[in-house]
Amino acid sequence: MYELCLMCPEDRVESVSEALDALDALSVSVEDADAQTDAEQALFGEPGMPPPKGGWQRSRMVALFPQRAAAEEAQSLLQLQDFFEGCELLGIREVAEQDWVRLTQSQFAPVDITPDFWIVPTWHELPEAATRSIRLDPGLAFGTGTHPTTRMCLRWIAQRGAEGQDLGRVLDYGCGSGILAIGAAKFGAVDIDAVDIDTAAVESTEYNAQANRVQLRAGLPDAAQGEYQTVLANILATPLKVLAPLLCAHVASGGHLVLAGILERQTDELKAAYAPYLQLEVADSEDGWVLMTARRAADSAAEAGR
Repeated sequence: MYELCLMCPEDRVESVSEALDALDALSVSVEDADAQTDAEQALFGEPGMPPPKGGWQRSRMVALFPQRAAAEEAQSLLQLQDFFEGCELLGIREVAEQDWVRLTQSQFAPVDITPDFWIVPTWHELPEAATRSIRLDPGLAFGTGTHPTTRMCLRWIAQRGAEGQDLGRVLDYGCGSGILAIGAAKFGAVDIDAVDIDTAAVESTEYNAQANRVQLRAGLPDAAQGEYQTVLANILATPLKVLAPLLCAHVASGGHLVLAGILERQTDELKAAYAPYLQLEVADSEDGWVLMTARRAADSAAEAGR
C-alpha cells in the first residue's frame, strides 16, 4: 500500500477528494493541518448553535493506493488540474502491511482506575483484583480508559461510589464509547442519559451498555432533557466553553458538574467561561490534564423535602 500526502486550502478539499476518488484511491482522509498547534481549529456542532464551517483553513489529505504506480499517476494528474492551484504535494510513502486487528489488540491492556475497578478490553481476561469492571471494545468510539481525562472522570465516579454518595440522575454529554455513563451505572446510577453529536458514538454506547449489562438511554444531544444530579462532559476546552450555558442549565440544585478534556494552561479560560453560572475548581490532575468540577448550591426547600 502507498500513501499520497497533500496539503490543501479549505476551498480545494472537496474537489481534490472527488478527484482522488475518481482515480481509484482506496480511501481519502482529511485532518486539520494545524492540529496540536495554537492555530488548531475546532469544528463541532451542537443543538441551537450555527452549523460548523465546512472544513479547516489548511487540511492535510492522505489518499491510499494499492500500488506506487497508481499513487504516482494520481500525483501527476492532480498537478494538471486547475482546482489544484494552492495545494501542495507532500510526497508518496509506502505503508507496511499489518495485521491491524492483532496490532490494535496489542495496544490495549486492562487499565486499573482504582485497585478494584478496571477497564478491560473484551479479548482480555478479567484481572483477579477487579471486583467491578467495564468491558470495552476499544476503537468503536472515543473513550477507552487509557487517556488521563477518562481516568480522572472515572476516578471521580468511583470515589463518590466508595463514599456511598448517590450519583442521582446522570447525563454523559459527549459520551463517545459510553464509558462514563457505564461507569456511573456500575456505581449504582439507574437513570442515565448518554448523548453525542456523532451517531456512531450513540451506536457504540448502546453496544457497550448491552455488553456490560447496564441500562441507559443513548441518543443525540436533544435527548438530554431537564436537570441532572451529575453532569459529565469529557470533550475539549473549546466546545466546553461554548457549551457552558447549556451544560450548567442541566445541573440540578445540589448537583455536580464534572468537566474534562482540559489542559492545565486552560483552567483560567474555563473558570471565566463558567463564572456566570457555576464556580469551577480543579479537582484532579494527571499528565498535564485537569479535571474541573462545580456544585450548584442546594435549594433549601428542596433539601428540606428530602
